[in-house]
Amino acid sequence: MGRKRDRASGFGLLPRMEARPHAGGDKVTYRYHPVGGKPINLGQDKRAAIQKVLDMNSSSSDTGTLNELWRAYQEMPQWTRLSERTKSDYAAYSVKLLEVMGKVSARLIRPTDIARYLRVERADAPVRGNREIALLSNLMNVAVERGDIDVNPCKQVKRNQERPRTEAPEPVDFMRFVSWLGNQGQQRLVIALMAEFAALAGSRRVEFLHLTLPQIDSEGSVIRLMRAKQHGGTKRAENVTISPAMADLVRRLRALPRPDECLHVFTTRDGNPYTDSGFTSTWRRAMAQALEEKVINRRFTFHDLRAYYTTQHKAQYGALPELHSDAKTTAKVYDRSRISVRKGLG
Repeated sequence: MGRKRDRASGFGLLPRMEARPHAGGDKVTYRYHPVGGKPINLGQDKRAAIQKVLDMNSSSSDTGTLNELWRAYQEMPQWTRLSERTKSDYAAYSVKLLEVMGKVSARLIRPTDIARYLRVERADAPVRGNREIALLSNLMNVAVERGDIDVNPCKQVKRNQERPRTEAPEPVDFMRFVSWLGNQGQQRLVIALMAEFAALAGSRRVEFLHLTLPQIDSEGSVIRLMRAKQHGGTKRAENVTISPAMADLVRRLRALPRPDECLHVFTTRDGNPYTDSGFTSTWRRAMAQALEEKVINRRFTFHDLRAYYTTQHKAQYGALPELHSDAKTTAKVYDRSRISVRKGLG
């Protein structure tokens, strides 16, 4: 009768490694089969056996390191399910993370190392450090699934405290900036119109960056979008009512010059829709110039326009807009009202 197969003991082994369960017991001996050679006994300690194989193949400097885990992560199904924006963000977060810890084996990284990275290495960029450790946590999960480590050490370390943004641009400042931006040339005019759209619709940039003319239903008085952040595999459509202010914006958007066959609303000089990176660089340059020329007194981000919309919606209609499935999230993240209004007793 052949040897009883034990799939669990062989999980996470390197190529050409073999797990040999002992008859009538819980012990397992590991062996390595070199090409053209006799099997090599590696002992009963799984981690030590893997390290021996790495040393024999002179690959211990890369296999199992964060550099190798980053490459492996980008080939896994969970990577393909990420949005292009998230992939781009992770690629940016990986630069500093791999510069500091890329050559380190996942088995050697302890919670104290992660805490040092957050508090010392990224002391000047605490929020960015949090994002980089979020990526590290994903890489450690890959190591856990492969059997390289048993526990994700990132889950044992408290992240740097983040101070949420508490202000949105004032209407006067916003309109002054948009008016100035619209007079800076054709491409900055498009960016100004995108800012107006975000302020009137409250949509994320990714939700309307590739907006097309057929999505604007003037007869039905609605603009049809898809919510960017979906959970549980569900998709949520969003219909933005065309208000008088939005109708005026739509009129100006339709009047923008574009190639005859182009259906995109916001386009570059060559008639293509903006990429996220292209838009971001244009916005940052325009914001820096506006501050230098004292058009506005303080910087605000494009994402702050979502908070602007939420705050103005509450002031105009007396209620928060439906931006999330949980209204508490909208209130916590985007409501930046400075005055609370409540009725007195009659």
